[in-house]
Amino acid sequence: MNRAFDVVRGNKRIANDQTFDHLLDLTELVVTAHRPIVTAAPKAVKTRNGIGCNDSGHDSTTRVKEGDRFVSIEPKRSFSHEGRTEGGQWGHVRGRTVGHKTGHKKHRKRSPENSLTVRSDSGALHAPSAPQQGASPTDEPMKNKEYRRLLRPLHAELVAVQEWVRSSGARVCILFEGRDTAGKGGVIKAITERVSPRVFRVVALPAPTERERSQMYIQRYVPHLPAGGEVVIFDRSWYNRAGVERVMKFCTEEEAQHFLQMIPAVERAIVDSGIILLKYWLEVSQEQQTQRLQSRIDDPRKTWKLSSLDLESYRRWYDYSRARDEMFHFTDTGWAPWYVVDNNDKKRGRLNVIGHLLDLIPYEPLERPELVLPPRQDAAGYTAPTQPLHWIPTLY
Repeated sequence: MNRAFDVVRGNKRIANDQTFDHLLDLTELVVTAHRPIVTAAPKAVKTRNGIGCNDSGHDSTTRVKEGDRFVSIEPKRSFSHEGRTEGGQWGHVRGRTVGHKTGHKKHRKRSPENSLTVRSDSGALHAPSAPQQGASPTDEPMKNKEYRRLLRPLHAELVAVQEWVRSSGARVCILFEGRDTAGKGGVIKAITERVSPRVFRVVALPAPTERERSQMYIQRYVPHLPAGGEVVIFDRSWYNRAGVERVMKFCTEEEAQHFLQMIPAVERAIVDSGIILLKYWLEVSQEQQTQRLQSRIDDPRKTWKLSSLDLESYRRWYDYSRARDEMFHFTDTGWAPWYVVDNNDKKRGRLNVIGHLLDLIPYEPLERPELVLPPRQDAAGYTAPTQPLHWIPTLY
């Protein structure tokens, strides 16, 4: 049976078919131990095309301790965007949008990604190539005109993803997590702006009811997982327990620790069922969070976004930083890694997220049929009604 994982010892890759039973034993060790031995690499991890790499160049996002050694478990990226394109096709092929009878249209430049693992005493994550102060790696925020120009072809690709998901019955689940004001809602709006809400479904659950509090914690989220032909986007997810619930004392420390130990196995089951699971953490600096919260206080259009809970979470910046770091330590696994987004510049962050998820979803370009508007029918004696209609005032 072909399995989507390889085992790597040092620089030597071992055939996965011969080692899958051993891998299962290691995975069981990870998810059943009192403290799961799922750790980040001892050094700052470099990345290549969004996949963690060790110094030898092998992709590795999870290391499992076996005796006195570490064995790396890595996802095998079995899909590819390679393919030939002809007139009449559309979709994403190696960073190009292919439109009907239009050939190739280059829409964005790719640059090597950097893992956001360099920490400072500010409690925020910073890309190694980005300055530790300021809104973004560049001096000026992206202008709206440039943003809309770059977003347009990405929207076309998201439509191609939608058609592939609908025709193939694929299931995609995307989680967005981050501090208050990290920009989760803006990223989700950018993704769903031009696609069907019947395919791209957004889940933003309210506070649990008394009945839900008595259930197994993950139970209230399971019914919202995608069925065939759906892309489900969680605006906050089951990771509430590792973040806001833990920091604000809505759960006990024992419940939070149990969640961190249990959830890698749950996500392994989700991935093994065939669901494409993508997890994004949106990171912002202290300065950006202050500006955005102050804007919510000053702007009457945004006051609905502000609550006493937001103010308390603002005060507990470092509690959230510690909770985030421990969440990454336990739940950044080979089968469900965390992807960290520098979202200090919202527009750049949205473009980066959409481009990244397009690279991870293995959709195929679909044939776009020739469509011609048919002639309208004859009036056949139709006359306009004489009944007076209630037109609204034309004020604009």
